[in-house]
Amino acid sequence: MTENVVVLGAGYAGAGAINTLQSELGDNVRLTWIADVDYHLVLHESHRVIRDPDVRSDITFPVDEIADPSTQFIRADVTGLDTEEQVVELADEEDVEYDYVLVALGTKTAYYGIPGLEEHSLTLKSLDDALEIHEAVKQASKDATRGDPAQVVIGGAGLSGIQTAGEIAEFRDNNRAPIEIHLVEALEEIFPGNDPKIQQALRDLLEEAGVQIHTDDPITEANEDVIEFDDGEPLDHDVLVWTGGITGRDALEDADVEKEHNRVHADATFQTSDERVFAIGDSAIIDQGDQPAPPTAQAAWQAAEIVGENIARAIEGRPLKTWEYENKGTVVSVGEKAVAHEIKPAFGVSLPVDTFGGFAAQNLKKMIAARWIADITSWNTARKCWSSL
Repeated sequence: MTENVVVLGAGYAGAGAINTLQSELGDNVRLTWIADVDYHLVLHESHRVIRDPDVRSDITFPVDEIADPSTQFIRADVTGLDTEEQVVELADEEDVEYDYVLVALGTKTAYYGIPGLEEHSLTLKSLDDALEIHEAVKQASKDATRGDPAQVVIGGAGLSGIQTAGEIAEFRDNNRAPIEIHLVEALEEIFPGNDPKIQQALRDLLEEAGVQIHTDDPITEANEDVIEFDDGEPLDHDVLVWTGGITGRDALEDADVEKEHNRVHADATFQTSDERVFAIGDSAIIDQGDQPAPPTAQAAWQAAEIVGENIARAIEGRPLKTWEYENKGTVVSVGEKAVAHEIKPAFGVSLPVDTFGGFAAQNLKKMIAARWIADITSWNTARKCWSSL
């Protein structure tokens, strides 16, 4: 009997899973890939598009470069998951039946109930978002002068917020644009929850780039041209970008699986409360003991390498493998510069410092993106994209 395996999403988790499933599944399995775009975006490099839209051709890869001819691709918005009937519900397309489904839909932006924030801010969750930020910053700078510069505010000083601020600073410098950049964080320090060494290194790069940093004061309201704070003075903005949080997709709201804020609970095998439903990536909360796996590209890549084999094992009735997340370190860019922290030694060679920048960190970040591109396409493709990474 032919088994139907369906993968939802074209992000790191979805594209990576398709890659492994194609090598793990037998000839008696039909593989279907469903996503709302017909390409994979290297999301952790999408901030580069804010500075230069031409970069997009080097960080987006058509699905037919990843999917085998035998893999069916459907471009559609997923609107629901009916676990009782075992169908994926789609907008403007017929429902798709499954025997096993892998949820890798990613997340959407969380606004935490802050009045006006959703209505008056841009986000960075897609290629279109990055292009919209570019156009907004470009237009704001055209309408500004040296005496009255455009005010660009980035809310949330996590990975996306820091990298967005860095790219806008590069745009400002490359175009000699009259722009002031503000990075706002509700908690006491930027890059919250991370080692003070990398926090300070990133702060140094941001301040060197002319980014004004505001911490320890949450946004309480956003209006068309100003944001209000709990304690501090209001801050005017011509462009407001919000990168402050994530929540699950609405498509999973009625799915009969254990979940939290529409992010699906999965154990370390990626199986959910429904044995026919697996979940990885940002759309999943994957059990790792004391705390779940982080919602990062690194975790999604690692999970994608195992989930394909586990779905094949489930079809064959074999025990599933348990995945353990391995933190291999952190690399964050601020424009053309970067900071690396606690990078896992390679080939038995230990690094002399745990936090470093300069040429080594810049090229390490490029190499990480190139390695991913090579994994889903080829090293020749990755080589051609190197200058944009």
